[in-house]
Amino acid sequence: MASEIRDITLAEGGLRKIEWVRRNMPLLTTLKEEFSQTKPFAGKRIALSIHLEAKTAYLCEVLMAGGAEVYATGSNPLSTQDDVVAALVTEGVEVHAWHDISDEDYNRCIDDVLSVGPHIIIDDGGDLVNAVHTKFPELIDNIIGGCEETTTGIIRLEAMNREGKLRFPMVRVNNAQMKHFFDNRYGTGQSVWNGINRTTNLVVAGKIAVVAGYGWCGKGVAMRAKGLGARVIVTEIDPVKAIEAIMDGFDVMPMNEAAKLGDFFVTVTGCEKVIDEEDFLQMKDGAICCNAGHFDCEVDMAGLRAMAVEQREMRENIVGYRLENGNWIYVLGEGRLVNLACGDGHPAEIMDMSFAIQALSAKYLVEHQGAFDEKLMDVPEEVDNDVARKKLAFMGKAIDVLTPEQERYLYESGI
Repeated sequence: MASEIRDITLAEGGLRKIEWVRRNMPLLTTLKEEFSQTKPFAGKRIALSIHLEAKTAYLCEVLMAGGAEVYATGSNPLSTQDDVVAALVTEGVEVHAWHDISDEDYNRCIDDVLSVGPHIIIDDGGDLVNAVHTKFPELIDNIIGGCEETTTGIIRLEAMNREGKLRFPMVRVNNAQMKHFFDNRYGTGQSVWNGINRTTNLVVAGKIAVVAGYGWCGKGVAMRAKGLGARVIVTEIDPVKAIEAIMDGFDVMPMNEAAKLGDFFVTVTGCEKVIDEEDFLQMKDGAICCNAGHFDCEVDMAGLRAMAVEQREMRENIVGYRLENGNWIYVLGEGRLVNLACGDGHPAEIMDMSFAIQALSAKYLVEHQGAFDEKLMDVPEEVDNDVARKKLAFMGKAIDVLTPEQERYLYESGI
């Protein structure tokens, strides 16, 4: 099947983007060199549903260097960059995706990528895994396993596993220390505010930022908002995380109270209708809403559109909704992932770690094919630690090593 993209003539710009991230992703470069020699994916087809931008394009290159046939589609209609997609096609990846794709075409492209009969799945949000179980169960026996790198995707996998519906091994890449400690916190924190600032061109300092959810992503968003000079309010359903937010210096209250105060609202929960119709009516004129969770249901866009008496595009990636009370509510990136719909996603150095975990987890699945008792597993500790050591070395840093006497002391002490 041929690639289905917007415009192959855009490839030159995409190749420049990939070259830039290649210069700033030394872990992936090291793996590419290693895979070129060892060919761990020789004869294997890898299907990916990912945010198609330069950093993920480089991951595709690394997998190809390992001998894989690579087939890719997007994981969000607004995060696909057409020039990068064109560049990938010129480099031998079969791609089915384009920016601002319709929901119907998005789902069809998921099906097209699966139709090749993949051996490995790399998912971002769970759409490939869901589709193969519901539409293409005949392909399951051919699948060695897969990797999932998002909190939302893992929630979906855990639900399938609880119900006994997950039929091949999946690695919870998001749970790796070298993923969620850095990607979710520092990557999301920086990229969310990059997207907001690029799109709105408004000052953050002195304003009130409401962050819904205080998981690892929410921690990063709140921390960066504070660094930009905002007063930060956190909303939570978990009492422990709420106390943690307070201890970190943030205010905590229910969303229906925070709605009256906020200038910026960022949802980072993985749940639906975190900001709903009641909250919109509480917001002050000019409030700005955006979402950093995987799906576009955290800000209730359907409810907002239904209650609006006027809708207007205010600026690229900003739509205003006027309510009956006269107040305007502004939504960035259609309520989709603001860091990718309105920006370039996480910094390259952050994704260098996350994608190294992805690539090594896929390699682990191939090397241990048929040896897994559980359908849902964490990244092996040795993979996590190996990525950490290599990243430290690239950062020019070293750490202490236990002496034999210290190791014996800890062992005998039971520590």
